[in-house]
Amino acid sequence: MLTVTSTAFADGGTIPAKFCAIGVEGASNISPQIAWSTPPEGTRSIVIAIVDHHPVARMWVHWVVIGIPPSVTEIAEGASGSLATPAIELKNTAGRTGYGGPKPPVGSGDHDYVVTVYALDVAELPHSMEPDAAEIARAVSGHTLASGSITGVFGR
Repeated sequence: MLTVTSTAFADGGTIPAKFCAIGVEGASNISPQIAWSTPPEGTRSIVIAIVDHHPVARMWVHWVVIGIPPSVTEIAEGASGSLATPAIELKNTAGRTGYGGPKPPVGSGDHDYVVTVYALDVAELPHSMEPDAAEIARAVSGHTLASGSITGVFGR
């Protein structure tokens, strides 16, 4: 199991508005800092996925990064758009490459944004450029040596 943390929010805590998508008051659409414990031996790459699990959102993918080297154990705040190769940011459900912050529909209640980090036994993960949550799950299935997650909450 990987231990996942963020300086942006505690597990189960509220995501600050600056990490939300434009259109939310106080938003800057900045990707949060994400860190994880040292992956197990045999890890060849790391994948990060942020998915909104609220029923209204239907497993909306906010960020997917694949191909992170196993020596990396942190992505800095605001790193989306400037990650070094071999890391690749895929398109989110909104159709944009990189991070897309929370922007839940007004009145839909609190949404759970689950940040999952996977340590994989493969360097390259087969993928489409705009995977949905089910495709991400299928791609990492059978290749996950360890994983961990934290959940941030946001509603308006």
